[in-house]
Amino acid sequence: MNTLVIVESPHKANSIKSFLGKGYKVKSSKGHVRDLPKSKLGIDIENDFEPQYINIRGKGELINELRKDAKAADRVLLAADPDREGEAISWHLANVLGLDPAKTKRITFNEITKNTVKEAIKHPRDIDMNLVNSQQTRRILDRLVGYKISPFLWKHIKNGLSAGRVQSVATRIVVEREQEIAAFVPEEYWVIGATFVTDNGEVFKAKFYGADGKKLELSNEEQVKNILSAIDKNDFRVESVKRALKTRRAAPPFITSTLQQEANRRLSFQSQKTMLVAQELYEGVNIGEKSTHGLITYMRTDSLRISDEARDAAKSVIINKYGEEYYPQTPNVYKIKKNAQDAHEAIRPADPAITPEMLRGKISNDQYRLYKLIWERFIASQMAPELLDTVTADIVSNGCIFRASGNSVKFRGFAAVYGDIADDSNEEDNGAMLPDLQENEKLTALEIDPQQKFTQPPSRFTEGSLVKVLEDKGIGRPSTFTATITTIISRGYIRRDGKFLVPTELGIITTDTMKKAFSLIVDYQFTAEMEEDLDRIESGTAEYIAVLREFYKHFSAQLEEAEQTLGSERVAVPKVETGIICEKCGAVMIEKTGRYGKFAACPNYPRCKNTKKLDQLEVKEEEAKEKAPEVIADEKCPNCGSEMVLRKGPHGNFFACRNYPECKTAIPYRRDSGVVCPDCGKRIMIKQTKSRKTYYACEDYPTCSFSSWDLPTERRCPQCGAPVLKKKNREMYYCKNSCGWSEGK
Repeated sequence: MNTLVIVESPHKANSIKSFLGKGYKVKSSKGHVRDLPKSKLGIDIENDFEPQYINIRGKGELINELRKDAKAADRVLLAADPDREGEAISWHLANVLGLDPAKTKRITFNEITKNTVKEAIKHPRDIDMNLVNSQQTRRILDRLVGYKISPFLWKHIKNGLSAGRVQSVATRIVVEREQEIAAFVPEEYWVIGATFVTDNGEVFKAKFYGADGKKLELSNEEQVKNILSAIDKNDFRVESVKRALKTRRAAPPFITSTLQQEANRRLSFQSQKTMLVAQELYEGVNIGEKSTHGLITYMRTDSLRISDEARDAAKSVIINKYGEEYYPQTPNVYKIKKNAQDAHEAIRPADPAITPEMLRGKISNDQYRLYKLIWERFIASQMAPELLDTVTADIVSNGCIFRASGNSVKFRGFAAVYGDIADDSNEEDNGAMLPDLQENEKLTALEIDPQQKFTQPPSRFTEGSLVKVLEDKGIGRPSTFTATITTIISRGYIRRDGKFLVPTELGIITTDTMKKAFSLIVDYQFTAEMEEDLDRIESGTAEYIAVLREFYKHFSAQLEEAEQTLGSERVAVPKVETGIICEKCGAVMIEKTGRYGKFAACPNYPRCKNTKKLDQLEVKEEEAKEKAPEVIADEKCPNCGSEMVLRKGPHGNFFACRNYPECKTAIPYRRDSGVVCPDCGKRIMIKQTKSRKTYYACEDYPTCSFSSWDLPTERRCPQCGAPVLKKKNREMYYCKNSCGWSEGK
């Protein structure tokens, strides 16, 4: 039988093609083949919101080619991604290509491996119209909101703005956090630390807890003075010692939102990059075999469920690699959230037996790092808990209680693979080991250290923390988080400040306007309920036309009210200066947005019509900023005797002759460290590798072989007499011969 398999991704097509033998032809639709028109609303509101789809421009030749292949095939299998979007792509293909329902079927698979794909082909099904209608409803809702509200924003703020059902709510979240930070009033509080020593000379730290058996928060200096006057440094005793065994369980395997959060936190990946790399791992990577291999399961999911086969494979890896004691007596099962769609498994390795170490050097660095994160999280999620021996001691003097907490690892459990599972772990959970304290034991306070502190405002959102809030509020779904964040940044409502997201003036003004005129659209609860309606359509418990009618009843009322609310008012948007001076009239050019993106324009338009592309210009720095002084080498140019000046190159810094290009002498980057070589007494120079890492080496190197990543000192190891080195940026000293001696922190 001649079978045509149509997928949406060319890379995915190549992977599947390598699994299937003779009689199969695999082609790609390269995403959607039809959509709503861009030039008009494209929704017939009077005719039950009938969408008016058109073929996407530029896809005509591809559609004709697919139609020809489908006509020649005995059967057609539509194999787009296993979600609403993939189901809609398959439905559109069936309609555009005029596929015969009798020979057309839908197949899905959660991972792109040979066995999984072949098994899916054995179990084809019809297109699920509930999934299609859910996707259509989302598309229609977004089109109605965008095309009906945007003209209000053009009229009252500026041309080119757009509104979105989810993007406007996401922008509101970031704006309100910034307003919360601006309105924050710090509150004073005090912390009293203490350093104690036992009769055996063991030193440990504790913090003030309370007085007379009750916890006491210190909010002013007067309270602190009363505590300090009450205690006696030489009269402390251990009032109680509590020991316990603490169990710490592993985090569940990744879902889309937690993968984006953790990749942002651990790998500094933006959500868009995380999903792009995950897509590559899912669709298939060449790992040196004859065919490509899908390394992870489908990466758009909100389910924590895993298959029995995956659990058994994880068990085998854990027992063989770590030992039987690392596998729990009963398998770990994680509770799925109430609003989760549970359509797919959690994100996991397609084959847990493929460890990250096996892939090092065979895939890109980003792919390796993300696969390692997914593999470790999944394997850890199936492991036994970590066991900690904890101890809490209360130390008193005249009724004032100081508390010390510590722990030690009794059994590593899952932490052998994936430690540090939370950002918000408190100090008591991570305390150092304490001496073997006994009740009524006498102690001496070496130091009592009161510190004034102030409460801090909430932190700005990172991409990871914004995804978490969107998920917690039920706004959007796993497949939409990345697109939402990308959209609000690209449209100028939010900007990146390092790893943080900050609202622009435009974002603040637009959000205020939306809250004033379209409070329903930016309402958190309403947006979350719309997502639940989409889920009900998908499950078949709600009818999509009824959902659209109910939405539009409220939405049309808000459109009418907005005309009265906003009136003819127009908000002045602050101009953003680029720092570029217009060479025609001398004005500072401002940033504007056109159909091809942002550009610099003269503020004196139309008298001066000068414009420039921002991405081809260097923005002029502030005139008040002083130019950084040149770094000049100690030695002169050996060729012409001129100064050697520090320059930057693709392989690190170097010194070049000031007379370049007449004199092209260049020497490697090196400068005097200010210390002498412990082996020969000559100067130690700071040098630089090709990757721009600095190290220390004797100026007579390699005649004198001394070199080190850390700074040598004039000291000698008291145990073996070898040179003592100092850690970079730390007050820690250690023996160069690694005999075990060290000093400091």
